[in-house]
Amino acid sequence: MNIQKMMKQAQQMQAKMQQAQEELAEKTVEVTAGGGKITVTANGAGDILAIKISKDVVDPNDVEMLEDLILTGVQKAIEDGRALMQAEMGKITGGLGGLPPGLGF
Repeated sequence: MNIQKMMKQAQQMQAKMQQAQEELAEKTVEVTAGGGKITVTANGAGDILAIKISKDVVDPNDVEMLEDLILTGVQKAIEDGRALMQAEMGKITGGLGGLPPGLGF
């Protein structure tokens, strides 16, 4: 085993992962809830970028329904953003599990 070669490979993988994370911040996922009444946009870094709410779903007498729809949309957007991240990182790591500290994402 050549330690220098392993370290170089690890550094290259870390650089690729850093680049992928930066690219993921630019990629977005968009999900809807309530039959399209709520739209949530998130990026591959897990940040919520926008929430759109249709006027016809806003009912002052049923705020709980609106809260539930927003929560559902946000949760799904985060889930889809994480799936995008895992897919992109999986391409780099070749499906390796349990990366050493400092090389994870």
